Amino acid sequence: MNMDSIPRASDRRPISLMVKSRVRSRVVFVDLIDLSEGGCKIRGKPGFAEMGDRVTMRVNGINAPLGNIAWIEGPIAGVAFEGAMHPAVIDYLCEQGGAKLAAPQRRRV
Repeated sequence: MNMDSIPRASDRRPISLMVKSRVRSRVVFVDLIDLSEGGCKIRGKPGFAEMGDRVTMRVNGINAPLGNIAWIEGPIAGVAFEGAMHPAVIDYLCEQGGAKLAAPQRRRV
């Protein structure tokens, strides 16, 4: 399945944040890869979720809308939100995620 062919109601914004989520009532930490008003793309350990699983996420202290796993491709999954995330919240979270990407890496000596 070509994930780029799935029609989207809003633009996806790239982001890079570690997110605490719940899938099948268990805590799962995933990488948030992109975000839009209607959903997001996450990366977890293979087998962390199945199609249709309910997902809750807390992103930088903000509860994302409830979601369902819409597709899975290896460790990557698409989440379709049941509600919509406000564009101003997305802007804020992308700024936070971008700041982490731009932070210099410290070398261990």
